[in-house]
Amino acid sequence: MSHIIIPKPWKISDSEATPESVYLNRREFVKGMGLLTLYSSLLATGCSPGNGAVNPPPETNLNATEKKLYPARRNTKFTVDRRPTDEKVAASYNNFYEFSSEKDEPKTLAQKLNTRPWTVEVSGLVRKPKIFDIDSLLKTMPIEERMYRLRCVERWAMAVPWTGFPLKALLDKVQPQPGAAYVKMTSFYKPFTALGQLEFWEPWPYTEALTLKEAMNELAFMAVGIYGHPLPKQHGAPIRLVAPWKYGFKSIKSIVKIELIKSKPATFWNTLQGLEYDFQANVDPRVPHPRWSQAWEEMIGTGEKRRTQPYNGYHKFVRNLYV
Repeated sequence: MSHIIIPKPWKISDSEATPESVYLNRREFVKGMGLLTLYSSLLATGCSPGNGAVNPPPETNLNATEKKLYPARRNTKFTVDRRPTDEKVAASYNNFYEFSSEKDEPKTLAQKLNTRPWTVEVSGLVRKPKIFDIDSLLKTMPIEERMYRLRCVERWAMAVPWTGFPLKALLDKVQPQPGAAYVKMTSFYKPFTALGQLEFWEPWPYTEALTLKEAMNELAFMAVGIYGHPLPKQHGAPIRLVAPWKYGFKSIKSIVKIELIKSKPATFWNTLQGLEYDFQANVDPRVPHPRWSQAWEEMIGTGEKRRTQPYNGYHKFVRNLYV
């Protein structure tokens, strides 16, 4: 059965989203490699949208720890200069390349990811390496809600209330060693759950990194919730990074490992296309993308256009990092 898709007026063309060299035609390649049958069978056995074989949204199935966390206290130090994005819009327009290159598909496809049990390993140049169970970790962290703007390299933007804790609070627990200079983060690798990872020529699992100074900045936030409830899976449940002064691809989702290292690591998008996805990726209207200007941004849901602000408007928080 074919489907007629009527694009929303605020949706940005996918031809602008990524370079042609990166987004190859998945179906044709899979067919050519003899994997189409496997792909179809996986969809038929639980990964297909609308077949009912998905987990309930996390906000309707809270565990004992989560019931005590939400709603979290709002930190009024972090405010936005615009109306918050409608929750339904934010939940339906997601970059989650592990599941799909289409913005409207992760809302359904990501529900297949099992987020309990879940652990986060913190290792490398630290004095106290540890593997944290996600629920045990939440009991010990300073949980709060923050309003942040998020700006994508593709020029769309949103403003949402995240629930979580400063990344610094986690790093303080493991005590970075003097030689640590970068914080590398790694997402899950489950190619038969996240079918995008069947594209084996790409550098899975997804990785991202900050300098240690950036990671210790008060803006760097580990989000476990949004809109007053746990993260839906398409937003990166159960735990993700939010670095609001950087383009959105830096804010890695569904983290399973954090390593403190001394040298700048390779990261997913920087490896695929370094000219379009630079390592630092600070929001800067003066530096155009190779294929479009970054001077303007568009709010999803409303189509409102705004001038892009340096560091996404967070200059006073991070200016000391880039003297």
